[in-house]
Amino acid sequence: MNAKEEFISIYQKNIKRAGADKLLAWLETTDFFTCPASTKFHSNFEGGLVEHSVKVYQRLKKLVTAEQMKVSEETIAVTALLHDICKANTYKVDFRNVKRDDKWVKEPFYTVDDQLPYGHGEKSVYIISGFMKLTREEAMAINWHMGPYDTRVMGGSFALSEAFKRFPFSLLTFMADIGSSYLDETIKK
Repeated sequence: MNAKEEFISIYQKNIKRAGADKLLAWLETTDFFTCPASTKFHSNFEGGLVEHSVKVYQRLKKLVTAEQMKVSEETIAVTALLHDICKANTYKVDFRNVKRDDKWVKEPFYTVDDQLPYGHGEKSVYIISGFMKLTREEAMAINWHMGPYDTRVMGGSFALSEAFKRFPFSLLTFMADIGSSYLDETIKK
């Protein structure tokens, strides 16, 4: 089973709330299943985002079990599979000249062209909320999944530590995301 098939299987098995079918149909109209997860940090290749999302789901399930946290399968699936939905339709292919075997050739690479510069986690919450209702726990986990790498935190916001304290599932979501990015995924050089 490829990453897209696995994503859709997990999604349809676990996410049953009103609007979930419309959100999945919308994802099919975007590049979500073919775009990279990043331009250079992790899974920076075609299909990298959907692969990353599935790996975050697998890690988050293990973390929730290890911490004996009472979180529904639906919440785990919603949070992990959709935390980076903000990246759909955001990456574009451009070309640069590189020297290979003493010859200049055009090499493709990904650039960011964000048509909805709403932030990162908060943009994912915004997009999802246009299709289906999120629980507060899901919204907080998706919103803060970047942890200390969130630009709001880097700008001086202290909200992250309070979010992690009040909503521990948010911390596990960050741990699943960062763990997947650095331990489970590859980078195309």
